[in-house]
Amino acid sequence: MMEQEEIHSNDEFDVPWKEIIESYFPDLLLFFLPVAHDGIDWGRGFEFLDKELSRITRESLIGDRRMDKLVKVWRRDGVELWLLIHIEVQGNRKKNFELGMYVYQYRAFDLYQVPVVGLAILADEDEGWRPTEFSYDIWGVKQLYRFISVKLLDYSEAELEQSNNPFAMVTLAHLHAKKTQHRTEDRYHAKWNLIRKLYQNGFNRQQVIDLFRFIDWVLHLPEEADKRLWKKIADFEERKKMPYISSVERFGQQIGEGIGEKRGIQIGEATILMRQLQHRFGTVPDWANEKIAKAEPPSLEEWSLRFVNAQSLDDVFSDKV
Repeated sequence: MMEQEEIHSNDEFDVPWKEIIESYFPDLLLFFLPVAHDGIDWGRGFEFLDKELSRITRESLIGDRRMDKLVKVWRRDGVELWLLIHIEVQGNRKKNFELGMYVYQYRAFDLYQVPVVGLAILADEDEGWRPTEFSYDIWGVKQLYRFISVKLLDYSEAELEQSNNPFAMVTLAHLHAKKTQHRTEDRYHAKWNLIRKLYQNGFNRQQVIDLFRFIDWVLHLPEEADKRLWKKIADFEERKKMPYISSVERFGQQIGEGIGEKRGIQIGEATILMRQLQHRFGTVPDWANEKIAKAEPPSLEEWSLRFVNAQSLDDVFSDKV
């Protein structure tokens, strides 16, 4: 009899993909579209255009587009313009997918007069589905829009395991999540192997935490298996003297073991503060991680209030009143 496993809703991959794309966008392009990565002036930064995306997709008839991202970047060649990078993470074969990519392209160009680079990350399990263009040809009138498609199934697991790009781990986790549905023990072992590799592939503390969050979400385990895994993680981190994950990210496990409401609130507030700091200041240094992990709820609340007007991490954690 097939094992019963807790399953997220149909959009189970949306949240973790969205978070990891926003946290590691340059790495995403370096991994999936290196020619674009090389052509961008990263010194000028980049900007996610959620409001513009909403305007482009308003009143669209092409279905749910929650996983789309539009990003403003500047070209390295000195041309004074900005590009929109369109990213589509699609988990299942989708009717009119090519039409949706085309609609985004022409609406973005019509509204903002900027070139649009379309990148479709196909995360489905259908080997034969490889959309790359939308076109029609009627009475001598031709229309063609060609976009870039990458298929996660095409990546070799052996090569992915050797890469130190965060999206190699993301791709591995997604592939294992698809392969191990309803197979708890297989998923348990796949998840543990991925978590162990986080420490072996040269990732820094913040990358380990962020990638763990993705792996933990897409390779969701039933409660008993999850508790076993957390014990294994804690033992491993103690031996390696690298308390990355267990320092801040154990909210769910600790609540499950009945550590108590106060401790649960403390860890929840710490996690929220960490995410706020990451979004504004980027990678959070070890000293700040340790400060947050050891803090009591009053301090966490105070730092969260300071964050609103803070211009730097020092402003958040300063001892001055």
